[in-house]
Amino acid sequence: MQPDGFQMSWLLLALDWLIRLVALLWIPTRTTPGAARSWLLLVGFVPLLGLPLYLLMGHPWLSARRVRRQAQVSRRIRRQQALQHEQRWIPDDDTVAAEIVPLVERQGDFMPTHGNAVELLDDYHGALRALIDDIDGAAERVHLLYYLMFDDAVGEAMVAALERASARGVRCRVLLDAVGAKRGLRRYRRRLRSAGVDVQAMMPGGLRWRRSGRMDLRNHRKIALVDGRVGHVGSQNLAGPDFIAGFPNRELVARVKGPVVAHLEAVFTSDWYVETGQALEVLSTPASTVADVAAQLLPSGPAYPFANARDAVNALIHLARRELVLVTPYFVPDEATLAALRIAALSGVRVQLVLSASNNQRLTWWAQQSYYDELLRAGVRIALHQPHFLHAKHLRVDDELALVGSINVDIRSFALNAEIGLLAYDAGLVAQLRTIEQDYLAHALQLDLAQWRRRPAWQRSREGIARLADALM
Repeated sequence: MQPDGFQMSWLLLALDWLIRLVALLWIPTRTTPGAARSWLLLVGFVPLLGLPLYLLMGHPWLSARRVRRQAQVSRRIRRQQALQHEQRWIPDDDTVAAEIVPLVERQGDFMPTHGNAVELLDDYHGALRALIDDIDGAAERVHLLYYLMFDDAVGEAMVAALERASARGVRCRVLLDAVGAKRGLRRYRRRLRSAGVDVQAMMPGGLRWRRSGRMDLRNHRKIALVDGRVGHVGSQNLAGPDFIAGFPNRELVARVKGPVVAHLEAVFTSDWYVETGQALEVLSTPASTVADVAAQLLPSGPAYPFANARDAVNALIHLARRELVLVTPYFVPDEATLAALRIAALSGVRVQLVLSASNNQRLTWWAQQSYYDELLRAGVRIALHQPHFLHAKHLRVDDELALVGSINVDIRSFALNAEIGLLAYDAGLVAQLRTIEQDYLAHALQLDLAQWRRRPAWQRSREGIARLADALM
């Protein structure tokens, strides 16, 4: 006997509330309170859609095989560094570096080293030319690890450089994120492989995601290595500055030499092993350079036991004594980061956020704006850079320390993406970064609290609603 419409309505109502109850009991035990709030709100409004979405994307799980492989390479990295005492840099007592070094090393595996040279590349096309020139000078190997590669003029130039290198007998390996570099992989994978370049896609999408982890986990790192002697790390992808129409990017890349290059190569070989199961015996120890910059790597991602990027960024904010400058294109902080910024400003630290006046992700932009009022009230300065989409990501603490890399200040960078940061403990390099920041600010609008509060009520409502979805971004 088929149930009538009345009975069917009651069955649907019961299922609706059953889903809500199960979500209420289950979701908070598997994720952070902030993320649980967003998911429970979605399930509460649309249970039949919210629960399946949570099952697909709610918990940042990674396959046991990937977690096990990361643990294996972490142990290997630590064993190798234990034999390299002469390269370890020891910070002075009572400094920001002395406080942050142990945290970064315990979470991300890498000790700080001295004897490095670090060059900051602020010119988009200049940074690409420097990378291609380094590849053209390669004699042994080229390793590229990038989130995004486009099928544009930059993609063509990079592929041509790899083809030239491979033709000279240079061993070339390329790791590209399967989603971020989808267009580049589709266009160039077969061509590169036919030239002898080993190309691998990271974190594949489609049905294969079940063997990798949560389907929206991504490898967001940008690393290039040539012969184990020079490395590039930063925010810039393998694409032209206008690969998103209307949002020409401005980036920052660090070109490095010295012992830290071997550590960058260890990150590459770790990701290669986690993705393919193939262990590359290419780790080297470049000699110290004429320069003597102390540097340390901060890798992070869901394969690590802790949220390395989030913890390090929050610790650095708390450690600032006089000045903190934070540059990021995507600013959707969790409660701990928001509180850290507010406390720093109220404690007398000059806190300056430099964000982009335009944004290619509308929901993120709206959510980002919802934090401005609270931060401005606490004394945080917020500048909106106008000429470009400011995609650079870096942080400066006083005159002591700079963090440059791929890390955004949002839940995606803190919990979902594999990221990389380079910490430089050097007053000269920090002064260079300050000069770059001043140029950002010369082309930026400083927000005024009174003026900001005059925005329409509908805009404030839109921002508040978008903020509720912070865990879904």
